[in-house]
Amino acid sequence: MYQTLSIHAAAPAKPALGEPCNGCGLCCAAARCPVAWLFLPRAAGACPALEWAGTRYRCGMVVRPQAYVRWLPRRWNGPAAKWFAHRIAAARGCDFDAIEV
Repeated sequence: MYQTLSIHAAAPAKPALGEPCNGCGLCCAAARCPVAWLFLPRAAGACPALEWAGTRYRCGMVVRPQAYVRWLPRRWNGPAAKWFAHRIAAARGCDFDAIEV
């Protein structure tokens, strides 16, 4: 099954599988991760926490957790961000296997 993804025109090209994440946003545009499924329930589509940051995409759950998990006490922002980053394997390399056409 093929899926067409809409991303920012200035987004960097997807890195090779296993290469460091460069913020291309394709993985989050294609589907929500388990963290988003748990904390941001929606029927389908791109992750609502996918944020464009000028030259790349970033995970809003990691950089601004309280903006997405509104019941989160402010003092838990740091620990929650670390936990979310760990759960999504941030900075561990690209794990999104996709074909660009």
